[in-house]
Amino acid sequence: MERIKIANKYIGNNEPTFIIAEMGINHNGDINIAKKMIDVAVQCKVDAVKFQAFRAEEFIADRKETYRYKSQGKIITESMYEMFKRCEFSEREFKELFEYCHKKKIICFVTPQNISDLKMLLRIGVPAIKVGSDDLTNLPLIKEYASYKLPVILSTGMADLGEIEDSVNEVYKAKNNNLILLHCVSSYPALADEVNLRRIQTLRQAFRVPVGFSDHTQGVIAALGAVCLGAKVIEKHFTLDKNMVGPDHWFSADPKELKELVESIRYLEKALGSPEVKPSLKEIRMRELTRRSIVAARDIKKGEKLTYDMIEYKRPGIGLLPKFANFIMGRQAEVDIKKNELITFEKIK
Repeated sequence: MERIKIANKYIGNNEPTFIIAEMGINHNGDINIAKKMIDVAVQCKVDAVKFQAFRAEEFIADRKETYRYKSQGKIITESMYEMFKRCEFSEREFKELFEYCHKKKIICFVTPQNISDLKMLLRIGVPAIKVGSDDLTNLPLIKEYASYKLPVILSTGMADLGEIEDSVNEVYKAKNNNLILLHCVSSYPALADEVNLRRIQTLRQAFRVPVGFSDHTQGVIAALGAVCLGAKVIEKHFTLDKNMVGPDHWFSADPKELKELVESIRYLEKALGSPEVKPSLKEIRMRELTRRSIVAARDIKKGEKLTYDMIEYKRPGIGLLPKFANFIMGRQAEVDIKKNELITFEKIK
């Protein structure tokens, strides 16, 4: 598995988990809200923020088509076109957001909805291309995206293994090996029995590329489980306030949860440690303090032959281990050994 570089960060084996705060449309089309979200993401120490670039008229054919969602505790039904239209950012606004991220020293990239969006982002200088699960089977689009040789992050929601393979092949046909797959469940929110985190292992084995998790669950538990199963990228929907108006706020991570997510992942990375089975330096010291050694149960005179009633097993563990008791039985003491004194090979014939 190769390492993939996005801006100044590497993604792959032996690298820290790459954590993305997915802004989505939770900025509600307000650039000031977007900047505040960037500020909070920086404070939470995520690696990157991600936006979505689209023109509603370019991907919604029927302007009368409605979308039903939960917002502020109520069920809202409205025009899908109008919902997305009010969340659009212009090229000027995206340029301003990228400059703001550069100033704040955080990576910024975007999911383009169409080629026109990508070309706009290329003019600005996007470091990676994210393809959402809705476009996984849009092979002409993926081929075009991959042709620019930027890292491609591909979400795999709603897909079977064959569809994922088709998309992966399109990236490789474009001679682009900078591919990351994200396990994803396109349900908002995704429930525990839908998440199937073990798919992460399947994707890693099948495609031999870095695999991550685009998390649509509530809370941080699923993301932490994903890291344990080898996810090298975690993408989490983020909002400033779950009570804001809009379709995704209520199940997204708020600032407190985002901070908890980052801190928990960094703790977990340390806790996962090495697969090598050996004691740590602290354990070696604890082993000496708490394990038992063979000691004299009574005073033993020089020349006496050792019998089981002459020995006991007591702390500290810096002498002969109890497993050597059979080996020393019947041997003579070379010196006088006092009660509770460690019995060592040097003290017996």
